Amino acid sequence: MYIKYRINARILPEQFITLLIEAGLAHQRPMYHPESVREMLEHSNLTASAWVGGKLVGIARALTDFQVCCYLPDLAVSKTYQRKKIGTRLQALIQQQLGDQCQMILMSPPNVNTYYFNLGFEPNPRCWTLPRNRRLNRLTKKATV
Repeated sequence: MYIKYRINARILPEQFITLLIEAGLAHQRPMYHPESVREMLEHSNLTASAWVGGKLVGIARALTDFQVCCYLPDLAVSKTYQRKKIGTRLQALIQQQLGDQCQMILMSPPNVNTYYFNLGFEPNPRCWTLPRNRRLNRLTKKATV
């Protein structure tokens, strides 16, 4: 099995959707909205991908300024190819593209916390999220642009 790794390769929404299904992560993304998936890919400014032949088998998708922070919203490897260090290699490729001061940031489901800890990630109790369906509290004036 020969795995080819690529930076910022063109990835079709259908390829990404298929990979997320094969990786068991389809429930976390808008799989039934190909336009949303297309925009997710289009607005990511850094990707590392793994290919076997013409098939996408792994991806690390990032949003970054290349200097301070790099948010990694997606790391997916097809179940057929898991436990072959592909996810680790994809993250290393992302990190190689970043400036020396740039930190990688991600949110992980609890069942994979050990994976990220063993790679050297540190948990951060200062992270906050605002769910999609919730508005900011205490907004006294309507924001203007």
